[in-house]
Amino acid sequence: MKRLLAIVVCKILRVVGKIVGKGSSLPGKFALKICPDVLSRVKLPEYIIAVTGSNGKTSTVEMIAHVLTQNGKRVAWNKEGSNQIEGVTTMVLCNATLSGRVKSDILLIESDERFAKYTFKYISPTHYVMTNLYRDQLTRNGHPEWVYDALSESINDNMQLILNADDPLISHFGYGRNNVVYFGADKLSTDIKENKSVYNDGAYCPHCKKPLVYSTRHYNHIGHYECKSCGYKRQDTAHAVTDVDLENGRMTIDGKYNITLALRSLYNIYNLLAAFTVGSAVGIDGEKIASDLSDYVMKNGRVVNFNVGKRPGTLLVAKHENSISYDLSMSVACADKRGCDVLIIVDAVSRKYFTSDVSWLWDIDFEMLGCENVHEIVLAGTYCNDLAVRFSYTDIPQEKIRVFSGIEDAYNYLNSDRDEYIYTVTCFSDKGKFLSLV
Repeated sequence: MKRLLAIVVCKILRVVGKIVGKGSSLPGKFALKICPDVLSRVKLPEYIIAVTGSNGKTSTVEMIAHVLTQNGKRVAWNKEGSNQIEGVTTMVLCNATLSGRVKSDILLIESDERFAKYTFKYISPTHYVMTNLYRDQLTRNGHPEWVYDALSESINDNMQLILNADDPLISHFGYGRNNVVYFGADKLSTDIKENKSVYNDGAYCPHCKKPLVYSTRHYNHIGHYECKSCGYKRQDTAHAVTDVDLENGRMTIDGKYNITLALRSLYNIYNLLAAFTVGSAVGIDGEKIASDLSDYVMKNGRVVNFNVGKRPGTLLVAKHENSISYDLSMSVACADKRGCDVLIIVDAVSRKYFTSDVSWLWDIDFEMLGCENVHEIVLAGTYCNDLAVRFSYTDIPQEKIRVFSGIEDAYNYLNSDRDEYIYTVTCFSDKGKFLSLV
């Protein structure tokens, strides 16, 4: 009776929530109050795929869902990205019958990395994808190794782990385990020899804590590594990006599966590769997966094309308090040989808590925007002056930088007769403030 009541209440509250525009976690919260172990009382599909990590969860899940549905699978997944246990409960119960059977072939879960241990206490994924671990929202998440410890509590021996071999922390979850599938990238033409960031989360071996040696880096601490002390190293991959041409928007997986890129960025190739690996794991043909992923345009609002007057542009959602997310988003603009302007908006640090902490701005490689492809840099939002101070410590000429406290003022400045493409980089919290103007 508790299970039935929890399902009914969850379904009713979800309908009401959609009408009034509320979030998707509240129905699950009430359902869990009625029946705390309701997730263990429902009948789940044969395949349960979970995705977690610092960056790329939402995009990877959407791509996996796209591949699965294109191949005739019925998929229940948390489209809204509500990825803690309350949101997952809402998604599961709203896709279940009153008798408690989930009406899908596959249950696909995006899970917050810190709170996955609570969800997977009741649900055990058959396939568990882990994308990466970066320093992310240090105010609440602390160091990546602290998140690693929290995430390790969500793993059990019955799961098949699908791990990013190029991330030394993520790869370490597979150390000494069977039933692990690794994905990664071979040495690429875009690789760098040294980490140019102000920090290095891959400096030390996650196994013995001695220094790691890198033979190549794709970006930051993501690359090919080895510990000369204990022998821990990057694992061989089941699926790999064997070639990438960001300028022309192409990538190749396993030397034979070609995918054209709607978004030409390094972090996007990892999301695509993870989705490809999952599709292969559930038995879908590689050529079909590559075809389904080619030119795929995200629907989750992480990448949005817009116009400011006659000037076209693209908004790239980065995560505030996550410097790698910013670095990779800005690198898209830096690689655009057409020439562009870049708008950076920091108007609210977080939707969930208030600290006004902007120390994370100093971890971002804003220096890259000094490249010849970027013509003007516009800083906007409540924290525009904090951004301006950070930029004053770069070698970028001050005459290339404009500062506006109002987002609309920045928009009006960019709404000109100039021809340059516009890239806007900002967070979930602030993207709507800009998109409401365009």
